Amino acid sequence: MQYMVSVIDDQTGLASATEMAAIDVFNARLQAEGHWVFAAGLGPPSTATVIDNRDGQAVLTDGPFVESKEYLAGFWVIEASDLDVALKLAAEGSKACNRKVEVRPFLGE
Repeated sequence: MQYMVSVIDDQTGLASATEMAAIDVFNARLQAEGHWVFAAGLGPPSTATVIDNRDGQAVLTDGPFVESKEYLAGFWVIEASDLDVALKLAAEGSKACNRKVEVRPFLGE
């Protein structure tokens, strides 16, 4: 099964050098153990563009969709045999990046 592990941040700065080193070690472990699918960091909310094309005419708005203290800072897509394994890996990812994470399975998995 595949899971998305979302990194939740409430800071405006990037990860520290120590955090990046821990993330690199965690990523290497995910790859070595066959859990790695994909991962990436995201730009800050101020770089977001919201597009609403529900009425057939795209309306673009700068900035985040919601005003919130917390935002999605990055993510991992992992492969795990079950939710318990995914949660264990996510706990290790949370420790590595020093931020809260949220785990969700992909639909249809």
